[in-house]
Amino acid sequence: MSILYVSPHPDAFPSLRALIAARYGEAGPGPGWGGPHPRVCLQPPPAGRAPFPPPRLPALQQGPGGLCVWGARAVAQLLWPAGLGGPEGSRAAVLVQQWVSYADTELIPAACGATLPALGLGSPAQDPHAALGALGKALTPLEEWLRVHTYLVGDAPTLADLAAVTALLLPFRYVLDPSARQIWGNVTRWFITCVQQPEFRVVLGEMVLFSGARSLSQQPGPEVPAPPKTAAQLKKEAKKREKLEKFQQKQRIQQQQLPPGEKKPKAEKKEKRDLGVITYDLPTPPGEKKDVSGTMPDSYSPRYVEAAWYPWWEQQGFFKPEYGRPSVSTPNPRGVFMLCIPPPNVTGSLHLGHALTNAIQDSLTRWHRMRGETTLWNPGCDHAGIATQVVVEKKLWRERGLSRHQLGREAFLQEVWKWKEEKGDRIYHQLKKLGSSLDWDRACFTMDPKLSAAVTEAFVRLHEEGVIYRSTRLVNWSCTLNSAISDIEVDKKELTGRTLLSVPGYKEKVEFGVLVSFAYKVQGLGRSQGHWDSGAGGGRKVPRPKLQAAFLTLDDEEVVVATTRIETMLGDVAVAVHPKDPRYQHLKGKSVTHPFLSRSLPIVFDDFVDMEFGTGAVKITPAHDQNDYEVGQRHGLEAISIMDSHGALMNVPPPFLGLPRFEARKAVLAALKERGLFRGIQDNPMVVPLCNRSKDVVEPLLRPQWYVRCGEMAQAASAAVTRGDLRILPEAHQRTWHSWMDNIRDWCISRQLWWGHRIPAYFVTVSDPAVPPGEDPDGRYWVSGRSESEAREKAAKEFGVSPDKISLQQDEDVLDTWFSSGLFPFSILGWPSQSEDLSVFYPGTLLETGHDILFFWVARMVMLGLKLTGRLPFREVYLHAIVRDAHGRKMSKSLGNVIDPLDVIHGVSLQGLHDQLLNSNLDPSEVEKAKEGQKADFPSGIPECGTDALRFGLCAYTSQGRDINLDVNRILGYRHFCNKLWNATKFALRGLGKGFVPSSTSKPGGQESLVDRWILSRLSEAVRLSNEGFQAYDFPAITTAQYSFWLYELCDVYLECLKPILSGVDPVAADCARQTLYTCLDVGLRLLSPFMPFVTEELFQRLPRRTPQAPASLCVTPYPEPAECSWKDPEAEAALDLALSITRAVRSLRADYNLTRTRPDCFLEVADETTGSLASEVSGYVQVLSSAGVVAVLALGAPAPQGCAVAVASDRCSIHLQLQGLVDPARELSKLQAKQGEAQRQTRRLRERRSATGYSVKVPLEVQEADEAKLQQTEAELRKVEEAIALFQKML
Repeated sequence: MSILYVSPHPDAFPSLRALIAARYGEAGPGPGWGGPHPRVCLQPPPAGRAPFPPPRLPALQQGPGGLCVWGARAVAQLLWPAGLGGPEGSRAAVLVQQWVSYADTELIPAACGATLPALGLGSPAQDPHAALGALGKALTPLEEWLRVHTYLVGDAPTLADLAAVTALLLPFRYVLDPSARQIWGNVTRWFITCVQQPEFRVVLGEMVLFSGARSLSQQPGPEVPAPPKTAAQLKKEAKKREKLEKFQQKQRIQQQQLPPGEKKPKAEKKEKRDLGVITYDLPTPPGEKKDVSGTMPDSYSPRYVEAAWYPWWEQQGFFKPEYGRPSVSTPNPRGVFMLCIPPPNVTGSLHLGHALTNAIQDSLTRWHRMRGETTLWNPGCDHAGIATQVVVEKKLWRERGLSRHQLGREAFLQEVWKWKEEKGDRIYHQLKKLGSSLDWDRACFTMDPKLSAAVTEAFVRLHEEGVIYRSTRLVNWSCTLNSAISDIEVDKKELTGRTLLSVPGYKEKVEFGVLVSFAYKVQGLGRSQGHWDSGAGGGRKVPRPKLQAAFLTLDDEEVVVATTRIETMLGDVAVAVHPKDPRYQHLKGKSVTHPFLSRSLPIVFDDFVDMEFGTGAVKITPAHDQNDYEVGQRHGLEAISIMDSHGALMNVPPPFLGLPRFEARKAVLAALKERGLFRGIQDNPMVVPLCNRSKDVVEPLLRPQWYVRCGEMAQAASAAVTRGDLRILPEAHQRTWHSWMDNIRDWCISRQLWWGHRIPAYFVTVSDPAVPPGEDPDGRYWVSGRSESEAREKAAKEFGVSPDKISLQQDEDVLDTWFSSGLFPFSILGWPSQSEDLSVFYPGTLLETGHDILFFWVARMVMLGLKLTGRLPFREVYLHAIVRDAHGRKMSKSLGNVIDPLDVIHGVSLQGLHDQLLNSNLDPSEVEKAKEGQKADFPSGIPECGTDALRFGLCAYTSQGRDINLDVNRILGYRHFCNKLWNATKFALRGLGKGFVPSSTSKPGGQESLVDRWILSRLSEAVRLSNEGFQAYDFPAITTAQYSFWLYELCDVYLECLKPILSGVDPVAADCARQTLYTCLDVGLRLLSPFMPFVTEELFQRLPRRTPQAPASLCVTPYPEPAECSWKDPEAEAALDLALSITRAVRSLRADYNLTRTRPDCFLEVADETTGSLASEVSGYVQVLSSAGVVAVLALGAPAPQGCAVAVASDRCSIHLQLQGLVDPARELSKLQAKQGEAQRQTRRLRERRSATGYSVKVPLEVQEADEAKLQQTEAELRKVEEAIALFQKML
C-alpha cells in the first residue's frame, strides 16, 4: 500500500497540490507512476521510516520499503494521470513543464512574500509594498497568457494549472481583494474556473475569496481546537500583533500622503483596456462602398469597422461564382469549390452552433475563393415541417382562437406561407451579420417550386423501383403531434427506478420506472403438484421499453405477468415461453383467461424467449410492441390496436373505453386490485422513449405508412467510405458510420402533418365489378405520379381499365422533412433538369456540419445521392464538435449558459441576459437557477467583441475530435487582438507616409536589412502553415500561426526595430524597411481575411495598391501562397533568434533587479568569433528591444566590467548587465544568500533521491529523466546565484 503523507493544515498548499493530483489520478487512467492509488495520512512519516526532512510535505512512499519521494512538484507529477500533460517531448508537455517551473520559482515566492506580511507573519525587514509589487510582477505573464487561453496548456486543466492555482491559493484567500481581482481579471477567471472543477472542489471545498475584511472563517490555521499556548508563544504573538499594527499605521500614513485624485497605476491600465464604442456615421447608401478616406479612429471599434461592408460585397457580386469570369462553366485551371449550407430551420434563430458552422464554412469558402477557384457557397432554408406547423398553430390559437382543423387545410397552409414571408428571412439576416459570403441569389427554400419538383421526382422514381413501399407496421407515434416520427427523432431517457415525468396533455405527472405484476388464470389445469419461485423479470432476450416479464406459479393455476405498461394488457393476445423450457411442456395447447375481455390467450412457444431470464414466460401485445409484433407474425396472432392517434383507448370494454392512455394505466391497476389479480409493484430501471419535438412519450402504434428500403443504399454508402471515395473527418466517425449503416432499418417517411411536401401517391378505386375494392395496406392499390393525370394513366394500365373508371384520392400525409433535406445537394442545382449549375457544381467538394446530424442528414444525402444520381453528393465530410460552456457543460437554458452569438458581437448587460430568460419558456424555478449561472459566468454581462473576434475565436477552438469549451473572455482577448491589428496598421501607415508607392511586386529588392529578411522569413512560414492548415482542416494551427506572426513577430519585434530606422538618416534602409513593412501588411491582412473579413477589409482599403489593376476588395484578392512568399531565410532567423534570446535575458535581469526606469549597459560574452560576429550584428536590435544602454561584445577571453549581473542567453553567449550604482549590493546579497540556501537544499535532496536504493529500477524512466533535468536546472541556478553573490560581495 502506497502512502501519501500530507499536512493537515488547511493552507498547506503543497499538500493540497498533491491531494488534487491524486484525485485526478483516481478519475483518470491511474497515477502516472503506474502504482496503486495511495492511502492519505495527515501527518509526517514515522521517524526512521524514510529520509524525509520533517517539514518537507507532501511525501509519497511507494509501498513498504519502496522508494520515498517528497516535495510538491515531484509527488504531484507521480500522482497525476499519465499522458495528460501531452506526449513526452511534445510542445504541450514542454509548456506544462515550463509553467510548473514558473509556478515553483516565481509564483510561490511572490505569493508567500505578499501573503505573510498581510497576516503579520513576515520578517520585520520585509517591505509589504515591495512584496505586493513582486506578486504583481509574477502575475503579469500569467494575465497576458490567459487573455487568449482558457487554461495554461490545452483545453483542460493540466499539471501546469494545478501548480499555478495552488501557488496562488493564499493570495486569493487573504490578499487579493475585489479591486485587485478586477485588475487581474483573466487570472481571476481562470483561477475560479479551475477551483470549480470536481477534483479541486473535493479537496478545497467551497472556495471563499478575500473580501477585503478578514473574517474568522478566512483566518489561516487548522480548523481543530488549538492546545493551550505557552508563555513564550503568547509573547511571540504579541510581538507579531505589534508589528502588524505598525505596518497598518505605516500604510495609513502613506495613503494620507498620496496627492488628491491620484489613481493607482493598475486602475489606469484597466481603463485603457476599455476600448469603447465608435460608430461610423458617414452617410453611405446600402451597396455603396464605405468611405475610408478619413482619419483612422484612435482605437478599434467593431461597430465602426463592420458598418457598410457587407451590402457592398453583396452588391458587387463578390460572393457569386460568376464573379470575374464569363460563366460558371468556363474552364478554371484552379478548380471548383462547392459547399452547400446545412439548411437552418425557417423557424430558427442564431445560436452558437450556427456561429461555429458558419465561421468554419465561411473561412473555407473565402480561402478557396481567394485562391481563384470557381467558388459557390449555396444558402438555403428548411421548411421544418413539425416545428413550423406547431409555431403557426400556436399563433392561430393565440390570435384568433382557431385550430387548424377549424380553419381547413388550404386556409391553414396560406397562414403558414404568410408567416414564412413575414418571419422566415430572419435567419438570413443573422447569417449576414456573421459575414457569411453566401451567394444569396441562389438561396433556396425546401418548399420552393424547384425543390418541390425534385421531391416529387425522387418519390415517384423510388416508388416505381420498389425502394419506396406501403406497409402497415409499428411506428414511433407522437400523440401530441398526432404523427409518426423516425427512430432518430426519439430521445431515450434512462431511469434508474420509480420516476414521475411530465407528459404533454396531463395535469399530473405520470409514474414510470416500475414493474407491475398481475395474474392470468390458466385454463384447463387442476391443482398443481409443484411450485417455481423466481425473481422479477421476464423471458425476453431483447431489452425494450416495455420490459415485460412473467412469473408462473402452478399451485393456484395462474401465470403472473409483469409489465411497465400495465394499460397494454388490454391488448394482450398470448403468453410466450421457450419451446425447450421443461417447466412449460405440460402447457402446450393450453390458454390463460383475460380478466376483462371475453377471449382466451394461447400459450405459444417461441425461440425469442430467454428461459434463463425470470420465469421464461412473457405476455404478447403485437399491436404495441415491436418484439411482440414479430412473435405475432410467426404464430398468426391477431394484432389488436387499443389506442387511437391521440392516445385514447379503443377496442376495449367500459370503463376503459375512451380513457387517455395514462389515465387508463391507473384504471387498469385499480381493476386488477379489485379482482384480486394484482401481485405487486417494484422499481425497475428502464428507458422511456420521448419525442424530441414534443417531449411526449412515444407509443408504438400500428399504422399504414410509406417506407424507404435502406439496406442496399446503406451498403453502397458504407462501401464508398471503405473505398475512400468518401472521406469522413475526423476519421473516428467512420467506425460509427459503418456501424449505423450495417444496422440500419427501413425509414418511415410518412408524417401526419399539413405543412410539408404532400406525398405524391394516390389510392385507387376502380369502378369495375371485375376489380375487387382495395385496402389501404395493399400497395397494389397505390400509384404515384408527377401529376394526378400521370397517376391515373398508371392506375388504368395496372388494372386494365380505361382512365375514366379510375378514381384517385391523394394521400393526406406529407413527407418527412429529412427526405427533402436529403436531396438538398442536387435539388438546389436544378435536378432532375440538367442545368449548368448541376453540371459544374455536382458533386460538391465538401460537406461541413456538426457531428450530431451525421445520420439525420449526412447519411441520407449520401444514400439518396448515390441512388438518384449515381454519384456521391460530395467528396469529403468534415464534422465539427459540440460547443459547450467554459466549464465543459452542455449549453442549457436552465443553466443560464446559452449564449446568443449576437450578444457576443454587440455585447449585453447582465440585466439584458436576465431579461432574455424571462422571455423564454423556462419554469420560474429554472429561471432563478439560470440567473445564478449567468451571474457567476458573466458578472458584468458580455462585452462587445465583434464578429471578427467571434469568428476567429471559434475557429481557434476547433480541434478535431474534441468538444469546444467556449470561454467568452477568450473571445474578448481576440477583440484586443483586433485592436492590436488596428494600431499596428495605423502606426505603419504613418511610417509609410502619404507619398509612399509600393513596388509592383512583393519580391525583395536585395538591400533589405537583417530584420527585414527575418520578418519576411517569418511571414513566409505563416503563409506555409496557413495553407497547410486549410488543406488539413487544422484551424487552430492556422489561427496560431497568424496570431503569432502579427502579435509576437510583427508588432513586438519588427515594428520596434523599425522605429529608429524610419527616423534615421539612411534613406536606402528606410525605403527597404517601408517596402518590407508594406509587404507584411499586405500579405498579413490577406492571410487573416478568411477569419476576420471586416477588420481586414477596413485596413486593406486604407493601403495603397501595387498596381491599378488590383482587385477592388480583399475578399477577391489572391490568397498568399508559398510560391509567392518564398522568403525563407535560415541565417536571418538564426541571427534574430540570438538577438531575442539576449533580449529576453536582459529583460529578465532588469525585472529581477527592478531596473524599470534606467537603461543599464549590457556586455555580451561569447564563446567563439562566429557568435561574436553575429552578436555584434544584432546588438542594435538588442538595444532597441531590451531598452538597454550600450550593448557591447567583449573580446574573446576579456573580463566583464565589475558590478555586472550575469545571465545566459544561449550555450554560446552570456549577458553581463551593469548594476554598479543602480542597485543596493547589501540588500541584493541578502536575497541571494537566501536563494542560495534553498537551491543547495533542493540540490542535496535531488541527489539523495537519485542515489536511493532501487531508484533506477523502481522509478519510471520519465520520472528519472525529469529528476535529472530538474537537478541540472537547479545546479545551473545555484551556480548563477553563487556567481551573483561573488559579484555583490565585490561591490560592497
